[in-house]
Amino acid sequence: MERRGYHHGNLREALIRAALSLIAEKGPAGFTFAEAARSAGVSPAAPYRHFRDRDDLMADVARQGFTRFEAMLARAWNDGRPDALTAFGQIGKAYLAFARTEPAYYSAMFESGLPLDAHPDLQQAGDRAFAILKAAADAICRRLPPGKSPPPLMVALHLWSLAHGIAALFGRGDAARRKLPMSAEDLLEAGLLVYLDGLGLNGPA
Repeated sequence: MERRGYHHGNLREALIRAALSLIAEKGPAGFTFAEAARSAGVSPAAPYRHFRDRDDLMADVARQGFTRFEAMLARAWNDGRPDALTAFGQIGKAYLAFARTEPAYYSAMFESGLPLDAHPDLQQAGDRAFAILKAAADAICRRLPPGKSPPPLMVALHLWSLAHGIAALFGRGDAARRKLPMSAEDLLEAGLLVYLDGLGLNGPA
């Protein structure tokens, strides 16, 4: 018997909130489907109204995370304003900010080990977020002389790798965060300066 009177429409969100709490406490692989139900205050059978299994629940958590992530990156990019180089750096800082302020979502998105081919909605949500990095890389590459620009996809992947690596090591908002004699943002800015100088461009202001 369910211990709370959830209506059909908010049981899904209650389970997602419960999963986020458990991810923050135990990590994305540290709890069972039944534990998520218990944390939400419902019977072990109740989650099956909305989710096939635990992976399906985690995929929905990760999908929501990517939707929030996309919105944060889009605000940071701001269609390349005030200029592409500054906005490029702002995207990286937004990446770190998301990892710090939404560590449970971040873990679900990047550490849950879900097969993307089994969760096309999750794949699409991740692609939409990455498209903002790609748009920024396109704008950066247009500033370079013809024939001297790397492929924009490569530039987008470089930005992603740099921001993701710093976030994973130093920019997390949980106990996994490592100590560093500078801020994660300062480390990212220094890395971008070196990278953009290597392309023949000035770094972000």
